[in-house]
Amino acid sequence: MTTLWHWAGFNLLVLVLLAFDLGVLHKNHREVGVKESLWLSFGYFVLALCFSGVIFHFEGKQAGMEFLTGYLIEKSLSIDNIFVFVLIFTHFQVPKKAQHTVLFWGVLGALIMRATLILAGAAVISAFHWVIYVFGGFLILTGIKMLMTINEVPDLSGNKVTRFMRRHFRVTEGYEGERFLVRRDGVRLITPLLIVLVLVEFSDVVFALDSIPAIFAITKDPFLVYTSNVFAILGLRALFFALAGIIHRFHYLKYGLSFVLVVVGSKMVINAAFGPVIPTEWALLLTAAIIGGSVALSVYRTRGLPAEGAETAMPRGWVPGSPAQEAPPLTDGKGAPKK
Repeated sequence: MTTLWHWAGFNLLVLVLLAFDLGVLHKNHREVGVKESLWLSFGYFVLALCFSGVIFHFEGKQAGMEFLTGYLIEKSLSIDNIFVFVLIFTHFQVPKKAQHTVLFWGVLGALIMRATLILAGAAVISAFHWVIYVFGGFLILTGIKMLMTINEVPDLSGNKVTRFMRRHFRVTEGYEGERFLVRRDGVRLITPLLIVLVLVEFSDVVFALDSIPAIFAITKDPFLVYTSNVFAILGLRALFFALAGIIHRFHYLKYGLSFVLVVVGSKMVINAAFGPVIPTEWALLLTAAIIGGSVALSVYRTRGLPAEGAETAMPRGWVPGSPAQEAPPLTDGKGAPKK
């Protein structure tokens, strides 16, 4: 049974981790390389496993399994965010130092917005049991939609969020270092970096509408939903810089994520209708098998992809607010880009 002290203690831990990230790892706006990002991402993963050990010890096996399953699902779905971030940063030609700044504030904003959505979702489910069927059906439809849009190439120049901000605000011609706002001749202007940040935050809110119901399919405990979500988000920035250069090699992972959403949505609906007939352990094993299999297939199918072919095999998929344009084939079936 979680108490106010559990919530306070966990949020204090989050603040310490954020302060460590900003004050130590990125002091003086220092860039973090791929190797360091891999170690940092691994560190967050180990920290999540240690926290799961605490849950197992104090709350029991069922709560521990629910946390682990929720964390695995959230961590997997967060990779879909990385696909989108790569597309956004590439289109807007965001300098690497500025990418660190955008993702730090993006992660901070995501933590606040997701906490709000989780508490609201828990209150709605507690008051109206039938909402579980809505969430489950929504996850199934979202998984199908993701499957249908995997090969789409988003037209970011026509993004609705970008066009709205450029219509309603004065924007500088180029980037102003890592600043979001500048003042010139007594007039306040926004920089393209602020547009990028808003687009990143908007995309995360839209994706949260998928991922948060996915965790409610595993557990109804708001504390477990929140903590598993937070641990996945905390490691997102490090994971981005660890995988950004090779994300094009994980194309088939998006198929796996689509199937995971369908699986957890089906579990939510079936268990709501017939009781807990599908145990959490089955959901954990099936999720791990789907994600692991799609990653292995991705790496195998792109093993011959040369470095110069990375641009041809850029990540694809839906970016919130962006219309789709026709996509060229990813590879020739042998790992090499099609001409």
